[in-house]
Amino acid sequence: MAMTMNGEVQLAAPREAVWTKLNDPAVLKVCIPGCEELEKTEDNGFRAVAKMKVGPVSARFKGRVTLSDLDPPNGYRISGEGEGGVAGFAKGGATVALAEKDGGTLLTYDVEAQIGGKLAQLGQRLINGTAKKLADEFFANFAKAVQG
Repeated sequence: MAMTMNGEVQLAAPREAVWTKLNDPAVLKVCIPGCEELEKTEDNGFRAVAKMKVGPVSARFKGRVTLSDLDPPNGYRISGEGEGGVAGFAKGGATVALAEKDGGTLLTYDVEAQIGGKLAQLGQRLINGTAKKLADEFFANFAKAVQG
């Protein structure tokens, strides 16, 4: 099952500060809903463990996240895949762009993802609703982290 999502969030911080926080594992760990571990690896990436609940299915996903197309401080591409045991798998990516706007930074994102296994049987509406909720939660947390 595939899905796409996009959006933008206005942050009250300079673009360089937003860029720094987008690349800081300690900041990302507290912003990612359900994140239990996030460790930087040597190759522009992270190893991650996150616990997620989608409808009746709960799973601990273990996976890798890679940053590519780095264009400081304008944006990057983030992609990852995770294995959730019997719950299934998730993989996808997002393009993140930063632009100066109204004395702060406008962060724009385009996400595409695929899921399989038990999760994919839950139905598109539940999956999309959960994905949107997780994205909103991440960006709300990130906005708080950026604004100190």
